[in-house]
Amino acid sequence: MSIRFRDNLVNFRDKARLAAFGAVTAAFVAAIVFAAPAAAQRYTDPDTLAPSYPTPQAVVERMLTLADVKPGELVYDLGCGDGRIVITAATKFSARAVGVEIRRDIYETTLARVASLGLSEKVQIVHGDALKTDLSSADVVTLYLLTSSNERLRPVLEAQLKPGARVVSHDFEIRGWKPEQTEKMMLQGRPHMIYAYKIGTNVTPKRR
Repeated sequence: MSIRFRDNLVNFRDKARLAAFGAVTAAFVAAIVFAAPAAAQRYTDPDTLAPSYPTPQAVVERMLTLADVKPGELVYDLGCGDGRIVITAATKFSARAVGVEIRRDIYETTLARVASLGLSEKVQIVHGDALKTDLSSADVVTLYLLTSSNERLRPVLEAQLKPGARVVSHDFEIRGWKPEQTEKMMLQGRPHMIYAYKIGTNVTPKRR
């Protein structure tokens, strides 16, 4: 191999490595630039109560099982996102379900999804604020909200839920309430906690 050919080959390899490094760096910077405002908006919006991550399907099914959802009962999911909890409640537990979502874009997408599945008679999607939702008819309420959000919601639950109603929360407990059951699930190396409560057992209702 000639010295010139070898030098050219080394230069070519160096340039290739630099180009690859530059592409990776650019992608990383772009991810930070575009993700940071979205995350900041999600957590600084005072009307947003929920994390940005959906509940895994296995956790959804376990939450509804621990809630002892029966056919015909009414399940409310506060901050319903893509509707997976209310859809599962209807299709696997034969329940009626209402999903409440404050973001209009998510609400519209989920509403269309429910319609496309032919579930509009069993599942209702509401564009609204979880803190202003009438829960008096709920048999089960499911939550994946921040602990601080649960604290804001707790007086609403205590005032509106009937004795025997169940509340199940993914990952975040309701401070001041004693759960009937807690369960830890491991999925893809990540722990998921489920807290199951029952009004009138370890939680005193404060209905007007």
